[in-house]
Amino acid sequence: MSSGRFIVLEGIDGSGTTTQARLLHERLQRAGRLRTRATCEPTTGPIGALIRHALQRRMVVNAEGGARAPDWKTMALLFAADRMDHNDALILPALARGEIVVSDRYSLSSLAYQSLTSDDPIGALPWLSAINSRAVRPDLTLVLDIDAALATKRRLARAGEPEIFEVDALQARLAERYLRAESLCPGDVIVHLDAAQSVEALSAQIWAVVQKVLPSDLSEAQ
Repeated sequence: MSSGRFIVLEGIDGSGTTTQARLLHERLQRAGRLRTRATCEPTTGPIGALIRHALQRRMVVNAEGGARAPDWKTMALLFAADRMDHNDALILPALARGEIVVSDRYSLSSLAYQSLTSDDPIGALPWLSAINSRAVRPDLTLVLDIDAALATKRRLARAGEPEIFEVDALQARLAERYLRAESLCPGDVIVHLDAAQSVEALSAQIWAVVQKVLPSDLSEAQ
């Protein structure tokens, strides 16, 4: 039986999941939990690489009417396959060793993003849940809620071209869906946090939440 803990950070693009996952990993290490693993989805594995190519418009489908991004069903299957590789190669072995795994995104992203890019946002959910049903569940999911307009400002301040899901109308719908994350992952422990606050204030709130669910021998970070 797993003796580790699995923590996931979720939110729309620009909510700060990548920054906060890194800060949490670093704080856990400072707290003496050296057996802490930072990871992300899409992963750096072969399927994750395909997904990143698709997100960055470097992998397209030669469909009638011209080249386009893979459709939502293909993306959903790629994400689910990448997640199972992630489980097999990193998450489950780390948890079995008693490590704390901190992931920037996980299955909640698939349920939110792929359902809202489908032609039936509600009807797609049972299938999306089914293809992800063998993935280990997180011990804690931290949802970073943020107004979509503020997240857009943050994304525009970053370097690089927008990815395929970084569309204002879609991000606004995603922000609403994340507010109801519990309905997508019933039974999961989900805590919502205000991502509009400063990086430092949000990091402190995340740490306070994490201390409540981690083993009692976790000491306060210096």
